[in-house]
Amino acid sequence: MKLPVAAAVAVAFGAGVVAGPILLESGMRAHAQDGGRAETFRLLNLFGDVFERVRGEYVEPVTDRDLIENAIGGMLTGLDPHSAYLNQRSFRDMQVQTRGEFGGLGIEVTQEDGFVKVISPIDDTPAARAGVRAGDLITHLNGTPVRGLTLQEAVDQMRGPRGTQIRLTIRREGAERPVELTLTRDVIRPQVVRFRLEGNDVGVVRISSFNEQTERALRQAVQTLRSQAGGNLRGIVLDLRNNPGGLLDQAIQVADDFLDRGEIVSTRTRRPDDSQRWNARPGDIAQGLPIVVLINDGSASASEIVAGALQDHRRAVVLGTRSFGKGSVQTVIPLQGNGAIRLTTALYYTPSGRSIQATGIEPDIEVLAARPDPTARPRDREADLRRAIRTPQQGQAAQSPRQPTPLPPLQLPSGVAERVQRMPAEGAPAFDPARPETDFQLQQALVLVRGMAAGRAAR
Repeated sequence: MKLPVAAAVAVAFGAGVVAGPILLESGMRAHAQDGGRAETFRLLNLFGDVFERVRGEYVEPVTDRDLIENAIGGMLTGLDPHSAYLNQRSFRDMQVQTRGEFGGLGIEVTQEDGFVKVISPIDDTPAARAGVRAGDLITHLNGTPVRGLTLQEAVDQMRGPRGTQIRLTIRREGAERPVELTLTRDVIRPQVVRFRLEGNDVGVVRISSFNEQTERALRQAVQTLRSQAGGNLRGIVLDLRNNPGGLLDQAIQVADDFLDRGEIVSTRTRRPDDSQRWNARPGDIAQGLPIVVLINDGSASASEIVAGALQDHRRAVVLGTRSFGKGSVQTVIPLQGNGAIRLTTALYYTPSGRSIQATGIEPDIEVLAARPDPTARPRDREADLRRAIRTPQQGQAAQSPRQPTPLPPLQLPSGVAERVQRMPAEGAPAFDPARPETDFQLQQALVLVRGMAAGRAAR
């Protein structure tokens, strides 16, 4: 086994074809190159030794595929928290998620006490039509208990080809006995953009992730809000809280929708020639209306790109708490017939030159969702993750880094910032998703955007 491994790597590294590199390099560099290649072969022989020992002596039989895939997975996960090997099934699942549609039931779920808890059914889906309700606890799938399954395993079982059936057993508050429902799977297109009109003058647009449907849905949302407001739309709150990110091109397009000009984001790679920069095109779908962007420690990656771009250009005021800080770019590289690898290849920078990585976006106005609880454990951010890339200034990924440009002062109408409360009052009601008035951060964003609109009208 060792000989084929070494031989294959020799071909990959061009072993034996030495005339070209040696003639182009000095003698010292050629010697260093040969030494580095010899070390590579030595380590690959070590891998071959371990592979043979495990395959021949492990307590249970293991397949060569399992051993190789586990080795590749370990190689990638040992780099940083976001590089990974995707087997064929994981790669297909990722493609389905980024397309924004899949065969399933149409419910948003979480896990509670070992059961699958319904957060909400999506309108006009099998779950909504069958009468699944928010708060339902799914205890069995086709008669098999869900306890013992991870949330992802349960979700995988509920997804499936359009037209196939699944039986849910539900524990529902107020029901004397379990509810049995048989649902027929259909094509589901999750609502990544939700919107509503607050007080007939402010549009609240929530983006939950960035897939292939996001930017188109955002444009439709703003158009509908204008129609609903009947010409009275005075501002927009863009809610990016707990948005984990998604597709880079969609984040760029969303930021571009609100910007007329200027840089949106740049990436810097190990090779400076591969670095990229994206700029806005003319056109603002909000037509200059005041915008407040809501972020929190669950806002990551693509949502940080949007918040950072709008903040740097002073197109929006960012309100909430510091974002997650995932400022690295992952490139998905398909491996023919063997899934793909997701590899960190670059770092994101905002238009002013600020790195997002492990720092996040600081809000212009910090507003807490709840009063501080000294006993609560803070939620992990990127900087807390094991092997997180710490500082962009290290290594070749940031050679000759551009120094960040200080942001211009925040221009708000007199007294508007003072009206924004920074944390809920003692004894304020707990947040209830069904009652927007209990969403303290959103309520303060509405205060701010209306104050900005009033100051704009007075000019």
